Amino acid sequence: MSQWGVVVGGGVVVAYGALSRRLSTTVLSGPLVFVACGLAIGPLGLDLLNAHRDLEVTRTLLESALILVLFTDAAAIRLGDLRKEEFLPLRLLAFGLPVTMALGWLIAWPLLPGLSVWELALVAIILAPTDAALGQQAFSNERVPALVRGGLGVESGLNDGLALPFFVLALAAAGESEGHPGVVVTFLRALLLSSAIGLAAGWAGAGVLRRSAARDWSTGDWRQFLTLAIPVIAYAVCVAAEGSGFIGAWVAGLAFGSRLRGASSGPNARSHTPDPAQSTAFSQQLGLLLASVSFLAFGAVILAPTLQHLTWRMVVYALISLTVIRMLPVALALAGSGLRKASVAYIGWFGPRGLASLVFGLIAVEEHLPGTTQLSGVIAITVGLSVLLHGATAPILGNRYGGWFARTLRTEPGLRENALAADIAPGAQSTQGP
Repeated sequence: MSQWGVVVGGGVVVAYGALSRRLSTTVLSGPLVFVACGLAIGPLGLDLLNAHRDLEVTRTLLESALILVLFTDAAAIRLGDLRKEEFLPLRLLAFGLPVTMALGWLIAWPLLPGLSVWELALVAIILAPTDAALGQQAFSNERVPALVRGGLGVESGLNDGLALPFFVLALAAAGESEGHPGVVVTFLRALLLSSAIGLAAGWAGAGVLRRSAARDWSTGDWRQFLTLAIPVIAYAVCVAAEGSGFIGAWVAGLAFGSRLRGASSGPNARSHTPDPAQSTAFSQQLGLLLASVSFLAFGAVILAPTLQHLTWRMVVYALISLTVIRMLPVALALAGSGLRKASVAYIGWFGPRGLASLVFGLIAVEEHLPGTTQLSGVIAITVGLSVLLHGATAPILGNRYGGWFARTLRTEPGLRENALAADIAPGAQSTQGP
């Protein structure tokens, strides 16, 4: 990466940091600002960053951000909430996510000729996870009912991790003829072994943190560093074992948060047990910074070259992916939930694609599959359009939907959307976005 590229990137971070509160209520979302600046310093503009020179740095940024996002989002989730009857994320994850993948696969078939069956599946799976960063105003707007805000946050926090096994297996199937390990070997290494490593790292890390805090052996700052090391260790061990570091980091987050919450509740709870949200605060903030810089690198290194070779098929599939492929499964998943059409439409629209899709796409590209160019182009355009459309509409639609909710609630206090905020786990909302 050129020195001037670093200078401009740092300047964008400083400028957005100084104006972040003012911009948070406008159509200029954080990802939109960073992607636009990336385009300006990429090959379409100043050419300070480009794919030939900076692709490896971009991948490192994206992967580092995703590791932290997977870990911290998973650590914030209370798994018990997913067992509640008719709880929104359960419907979106258990039914909506698989249907989204299947529908994306079917629609890709006629629109993306030249891709193999498994490459088509990869496109659908890569573009299935959502990213709260791209519609943060819609997720955090307090006028929006807590049920909807919390449901979208939990969905975004879990669906990238749940999509990982499908991605790993589809990638193995697509690359099997290219001499890569088969599906069975991949399943054993990436799913079972990586999950076991992540479980051990997260459980052991939480145990060390609990013991250290209870005996007052450590300072608050170093407890944050201890937490940060857990997903890094899980990722590195999984990669060394030829598994999936991302699955390891995600499972580590689940285990870490579960053990800390288990120790802080119940009759034998200890007052010195660290809170999962406080313990991951530094990791969340670092993940936020890396994700923001990653969007800048994405605009310069990935999106700009794709725009130079844009095809109508990429644009059409991207638009369908952000609308029909997301909204139809959501509508089916929420049938019978008691939610009004306005709520279903709001939830369906705010399924932005972002960090996870970019990282999965880069991993797929490095497998050198026959359809790499088209596959990477579709992913880049979909994420780019999502940054623009979801970022720009979040404050507008959030306020409009919040106004509808307030008006309707005055005449119908039993509105399903008015479920008590206690139905949503505290801290469950995603912290992925700037």
